Amino acid sequence: MSSDDEAGEEVSRTLDEAFQLHMVTWNVATAEPPENLNSLLHLDVQPPTDLYVIGLQEVSATPLRFISDMIAEDSWSHQLMDTLAPRGYVKVTSIRMQGLLLLVFAKQLHLPFIRDIQTTYTRTGLFGYWGNKGGVSVRFSFYGHMVCFLNCHLAAHMNYALQRVDEFEYILETQDFDIYNTPHIRDHKIVFWFGDLNFRIADHGMHFLRSSINSERFNLLWGKDQLNMMRAKEPFLQEFEEGPLRFRPTYKFDRNSDAYDTSGKKRKPAWTDRILWRIKPKSPPPEDEDEQASTSTDDGHDEYPIQVTQESYNSDMSYGVSDHKPVIATFSLELRKYFDMQLVHVSPEGVWSADQDAALNYTILEDFMSSTWDWIGLYKVGFKSASDYEAFVWVKEDDVPEICEQTVYDSLSFNKDEIPLLGGQYVLGYYSTNIQSIIGLSANFQVSLDEKNFDGVPNVFFQAIWVHYLVQFTAQLHKTHL
Repeated sequence: MSSDDEAGEEVSRTLDEAFQLHMVTWNVATAEPPENLNSLLHLDVQPPTDLYVIGLQEVSATPLRFISDMIAEDSWSHQLMDTLAPRGYVKVTSIRMQGLLLLVFAKQLHLPFIRDIQTTYTRTGLFGYWGNKGGVSVRFSFYGHMVCFLNCHLAAHMNYALQRVDEFEYILETQDFDIYNTPHIRDHKIVFWFGDLNFRIADHGMHFLRSSINSERFNLLWGKDQLNMMRAKEPFLQEFEEGPLRFRPTYKFDRNSDAYDTSGKKRKPAWTDRILWRIKPKSPPPEDEDEQASTSTDDGHDEYPIQVTQESYNSDMSYGVSDHKPVIATFSLELRKYFDMQLVHVSPEGVWSADQDAALNYTILEDFMSSTWDWIGLYKVGFKSASDYEAFVWVKEDDVPEICEQTVYDSLSFNKDEIPLLGGQYVLGYYSTNIQSIIGLSANFQVSLDEKNFDGVPNVFFQAIWVHYLVQFTAQLHKTHL
């Protein structure tokens, strides 16, 4: 057995679990979302997906539309949440810069282990003053492993390959996060770079291009793909990996068609839409023994390894609302967890029903920096995001020390007027303002139907409904500030 094989076998012994990551990049060309996104999201795949990361470009961003989307979710976010929430996926976070949109969804059970969520963006259009081009990113800790997702829309047209590389390098160098150990994109253990990167296929004529595509001899085009050519020249691009391009170029199509551009411009087909990834290189060993004795270079690669395996990389030709086809990549993330315990344990007490106040308790299991703005939300199972609660209660200021230690609190309660009248399956979630995520979830529990408000007395019923929606309205005002 070679030393590499032995090392790989040793790593595999220290890995705890494999997580499935499903990524999508799609330039939607200002189109509205199709009614059915099942094919795009591979909803019935086995094993089921743990994380969805979806990057869109050219989401409709007319001034009136953009302002309305700032007040409420855009149509793509709505459609994705409506599709994924019933299957137990919750929107972790999102970021939008004009037409660029990046969304992250996770299975409900993973929420307490996705921490330190931050987002940022970089404009590169009009010399950095306009956001029609650039990059938006999301970073977070996933079971202690620092990951970053960067969705880009780079300069268009055949002759701007060097500008695209310069824009990407500028984004990498200027985006930063308020996290001491990962202040920059390349500090993260894993970086996924994707989007409409706009690299074209150089030199080949239209006849050769179409002939190679129609015969599915895609390998004949790889050598003239601008991104491949630039990766051969630029060391920082060589750190990124990409699966083989064994699918048809995804640009430019006639809408609602599988035919490449038949307009007067007859633009050449190209793999403009791409998904790449980078594993942080190990820190180089110190050059002399004295430096080795005084400097720690342990970055967690050996004690807490992670392996990224691309399972598939393809386009979905079934969607025709845009002149681009969506590109989908699936990955297996095998890792050893830094932790597998929630920061806070939350649980309901007794029977919950709208005919009485409802009690809960929570236990701080590990130290974390608390805030007087922390709160516990009551969520209906199948909720869409951290702000999609039925009711919430503030964690009392005098209950929470600045640095939380292992302590039990059992004095919190929801007023009976805040409890849903119709009952159903619910879950409690502790939201940390500093960590920007839900750091503790209860098990699912039943809220009983309040039969007293359904005894055939209309006035009582409508009064109860009125109180319920008044509470909902008050909660909505709180959500707008999240």
